Amino acid sequence: MSIDRIQPAEWNARAVVHNGTAYLSGIVADDKTQPMKGQTEQVLAKIDAALAAAGTDKSKLLSSVVYLADMDKKDDMNEAWMAWIDRNNLPARAAVGVTLTPGTLVEIMVCAAV
Repeated sequence: MSIDRIQPAEWNARAVVHNGTAYLSGIVADDKTQPMKGQTEQVLAKIDAALAAAGTDKSKLLSSVVYLADMDKKDDMNEAWMAWIDRNNLPARAAVGVTLTPGTLVEIMVCAAV
């Protein structure tokens, strides 16, 4: 049974692929000066890159969890999400309000079939 760790860092890997499933770590934006929509767009672009590194893409998403620092900005996140998502292959999704590191408005983690 193979386990592939993609882009391992000091405390985690960007993704872990096991038994036909890619598990991505929570991903945040690099530019914290952007508003919710801008940060979400950055995160989704990074998810695309991480999925590609794991040998898959957003059309194979199984589930996602969206962590929001301000639930009142959920519509702004959803605007970026709906422009990005493959509407023919929607994943299961949860969105929850949490405390994130300063400046971080959104963090998203996903799982996808490989």
